[in-house]
Parts: sequence; C-alpha cells; structure tokens
Amino acid sequence: MDRVLQYIDAHQDEYVDVLRRLCRQPSIAAQGIGLSETAEKVEGLMAEAGVSPRIIPVEGGAPVVYGEMRGKIPRTLLFYNHYDVQPPDPLEEWTSDPFSADIRDGKIYARGVADNKGNLVARLCALDAMVHAQGELPVTARFIVEGEEEIGSVHLPRFVQEHRDLVAADACIWEAGYRDLQENIVLSLGVKGICYVELEARGANRDLHSSVATIVPNPAWRLVWALSTFKDRNERVMIAGFYDDVVEPSDDEMDQLRRIAPYRDDGAQHRDYGLDRFLLGVSGIELLKRNLFQPTCTICGITSGYGGPGSKTVLPHRAVAKVDFRLVPNQRSEEIFTKVKAHLAQHGFADIAVRPLGLEDPAKTPLGAEITKVVAEGARRIYNREPLIYPSMAGTGPMHVLTGERGIPTVGTGVGYAHSNNHAPNENIRIADFVDGIKHIAMTLHLYGGGR
Repeated sequence: MDRVLQYIDAHQDEYVDVLRRLCRQPSIAAQGIGLSETAEKVEGLMAEAGVSPRIIPVEGGAPVVYGEMRGKIPRTLLFYNHYDVQPPDPLEEWTSDPFSADIRDGKIYARGVADNKGNLVARLCALDAMVHAQGELPVTARFIVEGEEEIGSVHLPRFVQEHRDLVAADACIWEAGYRDLQENIVLSLGVKGICYVELEARGANRDLHSSVATIVPNPAWRLVWALSTFKDRNERVMIAGFYDDVVEPSDDEMDQLRRIAPYRDDGAQHRDYGLDRFLLGVSGIELLKRNLFQPTCTICGITSGYGGPGSKTVLPHRAVAKVDFRLVPNQRSEEIFTKVKAHLAQHGFADIAVRPLGLEDPAKTPLGAEITKVVAEGARRIYNREPLIYPSMAGTGPMHVLTGERGIPTVGTGVGYAHSNNHAPNENIRIADFVDGIKHIAMTLHLYGGGR
C-alpha cells in the first residue's frame, strides 16, 4: 500500500482540481437545476478514473450514474453517493459564489463539496490511485450515484426494483462521514427514516385587509393550532401510536454508546450552536441515546401572509408548513404518514391538506459486521486514532431501499468535519481531510480484499 499512498500524495493537487470541476456544476434537485449535466460530468469522471460508467434514465426523475471496476477476487464493494445538492440560499451569506469552488485557508468552499461531491470524488480518486500504483483493484467496486437524495430519493426505489443485479454487493460504503468537534473520525452504521409532509390551510379566496379578522377565518392561526397538537412541551410527540414500533437500543449498542461518550464534549457542542444547554438538559450517554434512537417531529418552515420589512396589515388566505418526522427502527414512514392524517382528523383539522414530500424507512447494520471492522481498521491506519463507531446517525438517507432490504452491511465514512456547514452557507471541506479520505478508501479496499 505504500506505493498507493505515495501516489495519492504526489497527485493531490490533481485530485483537488477534479473535485473543484465537479463542484462548479450546479445540481440542485429541489429546483431541477443541472441534474442531467452533472450526471454527464460524473460519468466522465468515472471514465477518467478507469471505472466503466453508464447513465441510466429513471422515469420521471433524475438519472442514476452506475459504474463498475472489476477486482482481483470475486468480492464486491458498493459505493453509494449522490450528485445533487441543496439550494445555496441565502446567497447573501456566502463569502464567495457557492459554485465557484474557491480555495481559502486550505479549504474548498462550494455548495455540495461536503454533501456529497467530496466523498464521491475521494472514492473515484482512491480507485484511480490503486490502479496506477498497483495495476488493479483487490475487489470489484460498484457505484450507485443518484441525483435526488436531497429531495428524498423519490425515484430510487424504482431504480432498485428494475436493476437489482446492479445493486448486488457483499458490503456497501455509504455516502456520509466526518470529523467531529474533537477531530474524532465518525463512522455510522445506519440512518433514520423520514416522513416529510407539507400541511396547507386555506381561508378566503384571496388575501384580505386584516380589519376583517373579526369575521373571516385566518388559515395561519388554524395551522398554528393544528401544529400545536403534534408535540407537547416535554418534547413528546402526541400523535396516537407514534411510538408503538420504536425499538430500544440493544445491550451491545448501549455498550457502544458508553465507549463513545468519553470522547465527546457536550459543552463544546452546544456552545458551538450558540446554546446554553441541550433540550431537556440531556448530556453524555442519554444525549447520544436520544439523538440516535429516538424519533423527532420538526417544524422546518412556516409560510403565510407577509414577512417582509416593515408592516403590512393583511389577513392571509393560505398558510403552509413543512414538517419532518425522523424515524427509528421499526417505524415505517407510510404508517406514520397515515397516523399524521388520522391525528389531524381526530383533532378537528380534517380540512388541512397533508401532502407527502419524502418517505424513507430507517436502516441499520450490526456492530459486528465484517465491513465495520475493515473500515474501522482502515481509519486507524490512516488517521492514527481510534474511530468512533455510531450504531446509527441522526440524519436520513435511502439505506433501507438500497441495502437494508437485502441485508447488505453498510458503513458511512467521509471527508467532512464539524464546521463543513452542510446545507448551510459557506459549505466547505479541508483539503487535508479530502486527501486523507482518499487514502482511507484505498486502505479499505486493500483490507477488504484480504490485504494486511
């Protein structure tokens, strides 16, 4: 492996340039911007790395880019990534253009550089380095790179159903991973599910002068009253049956949380957020348990009437709220959606329209899976420190539909860090982390192929 690692060091400037080229191409799934163009760029980058690529159209959705490179032994490692990014708004809070991929102070700034183009390019560069330094891969590598992860991977289930042979693998490296505030390398073995809904209340057929509020119903108030029934002040979701299928962490998982807790600084984390404390005053193992193994109900945004500068006395005719429910094993997103609708009807809000914007189920890989041990050992060798292995992550992705249903063990690792600002202005990664991430993937391939 020494030749591979030396090759990565010698070509790191070239690899950084590859990443910047991809980041300069906008690919905003929520707005349908640049998805086909970005898929073509990903196809080209795969070909440059020696991967055999093809773009696979998905009816009604963004294309999937599939890639494969044969290895020395009949073992397959699947890499899941996405090429779509979040909208860059608010633009005025960016120091540089979100798609310029500027370099400042050893960091690359761009929308999507951490989530998820940096991880994707690091994996392609790892393959490129191994082939140039060793002539071949130890195992077969497959890539599934979709363009709708940031909007709930809406069409990925159809792709998986139609291309089961392409998804087959012995193990999978997931798209996400990072260094935490204490610079610990965080590996994740699962994801939460999600039920993302839009609620809409309507009143008059147009906005009216607020003086008629004595006689005309206000949909904004109606929506606020409906939302207030979802959760109490002790953070418990009040929807009937919401917690019925929630599974408590196993003894092994609790032991793992106890191993993680001493490496974390809860105080540093809530100060980093500008807070005095976390919800309910939780800390230590209880904080980890709550964050990883409890579901959520979050109002993501409310829109109604006038919210601009100054005053405008208006009675809005429409009010909309976006709400997400993060789900844990064994909750199912479609069942939660049904319970949300039933809850509104039972509380007298059947008139409020409920639309699903994203439904994904949770998934989790056992702590003792071979790929977990391999990725962790690779991290020890590259980063010279013990990685923190989280039984799951607090975020969501399509792990259930891609690998969970088929029992493919899956581990997340990546090149971000605590201040990568995923989904926020000035998203960035450190170049040193990007280079180390390339090395980590190369080492993982080496060890998974039986290397020592």
